[in-house]
Amino acid sequence: MKLSANLSLRQTQSLVMTPQLMQSIQLLQMTHFELTQFIAQEVEKNPLLEFPSNDGEGGGERGDAEDGEYAHQPEDAGSDDGYDNRADALSSDWYNNGGRASTSRLNDELDANYTNVFPDDGAPQRLDAPELVSQWKSMPGSGEGADYDLDDFVAGQVSLRDHLAQQIPFVLPDMADRLIAQNFVDQLDDCGYLQADIVEAGERLGTSLAQAERVLATLQSLDPPGVFARSLAECLAIQLRQKDRYDPAMQALVENLELLARRDFATLKRLCGVDEEDLLDMLGEIRQLNPKPGSGFEAGVSEAITPDVVVRASSDGGWLVELNPDTLPRVLVNQSYFSRVTKTKDAEAQAFLSNCLQSANWLTRSLDQRANTIMKVASEIVRQQDAFLQHGVDHLRPLNLKTVAEAIKMHESTVSRVTSNKYMLTPRGLFELKYFFTVSISAVAGGDSHSAEAVRHKIRALILQESPEAVLSDDDIVDMLKKGGVDLARRTVAKYREAMNIASSVQRRREKRALAKVAGF
Repeated sequence: MKLSANLSLRQTQSLVMTPQLMQSIQLLQMTHFELTQFIAQEVEKNPLLEFPSNDGEGGGERGDAEDGEYAHQPEDAGSDDGYDNRADALSSDWYNNGGRASTSRLNDELDANYTNVFPDDGAPQRLDAPELVSQWKSMPGSGEGADYDLDDFVAGQVSLRDHLAQQIPFVLPDMADRLIAQNFVDQLDDCGYLQADIVEAGERLGTSLAQAERVLATLQSLDPPGVFARSLAECLAIQLRQKDRYDPAMQALVENLELLARRDFATLKRLCGVDEEDLLDMLGEIRQLNPKPGSGFEAGVSEAITPDVVVRASSDGGWLVELNPDTLPRVLVNQSYFSRVTKTKDAEAQAFLSNCLQSANWLTRSLDQRANTIMKVASEIVRQQDAFLQHGVDHLRPLNLKTVAEAIKMHESTVSRVTSNKYMLTPRGLFELKYFFTVSISAVAGGDSHSAEAVRHKIRALILQESPEAVLSDDDIVDMLKKGGVDLARRTVAKYREAMNIASSVQRRREKRALAKVAGF
């Protein structure tokens, strides 16, 4: 067979992930905060991008009007009335010294005091103590009113470590003990528990175990009560000791917290040596203690969630879906600046600005496409979950990404990116978009399937309605769900119950009976 080389043309299509396409996909799944940061970086890098300013627009209109008014003044200056009247007024005896009215003359002839009544515009006040000006900003004469900052008068948030550092010098006068205490303070977690081994800490600091234990015992007496504990039992014991309630019965209860978690009250009564009434009193005291003494000093700032989509009821009985204007990014392309600069003969500047214009146009188109995609997905979710918006969680329909993707003719991955970290404000509350996508649970006798979230809501409602004498087991819940048309296995009910942090029927029966007796007392 003879081999030969030849030329041929072939036309093919392929999907290429360009950098702009990858960045457009990233824009789609960004949160409002991340998108704001990204746009701020792009505006800083691109001279053709700028944020719109409503104040600037209004100011420009006012400025134009004022300029126009002042521009017509020379024409009016030659009129018969306006200019002459103004000249007569300025030349009257009410004005002197180049057009300024005499304050003393006005005071005498009008029997009024026209002196300056605003002390800020008057002569500067004399400093009472010039050497203390830097320390006392509120001293008379120390500065103008504009120098005041409201932040100077707001109390700062005290952290747990700062709160403890203020108390340590009063209880530990020795510097070596303070060094050990500072090491223990540095190893506290956010809840106030000590995450350190005393033996290792003593060896690292070159001190004895007895000295480390003595310092720790002193630190455990500080405020808040229960701080520097190494376990939950020790935290509760410290607080009970400060209340003088750590007797042998309470000690036995604290040392067997696992039995309390299982609601094994019969064993606890035997170990503590008390009757049922005393045990209930002890449990009431335990409930009043703080298991996380350092939680009140958390320095973390809670961030408010801003909804991306707002759903309201419309007048025709449907739902009105809108994008939240507060989360829509606003960025403009300065075409006038581009046209002015491109008139120059600098080829390098023209090439740079051409790339900037292309990047700016791409960003604006990507932001519009992002908004349209979010709107399409949100509208389809509202259409699918109309019964939920009208009647509540019990009517939440099972929904998956494929159903929404096929309805709006997009890929499932696109819908997944849109619903990631996006929130919808509805008359039922604020929900993440992924909340509306739940697993389908089959119904009895071939009926309509049920949403897993709706089934969990039914299980929670059934347990809340049970009485101490008729606590529902998992089998009872399965039977009641089947009567409501939900076909669910017992192990699935147990899995849902544990996911909602609901105890078993045995533990619930013990707890409800104990609470009923406490209410009876």
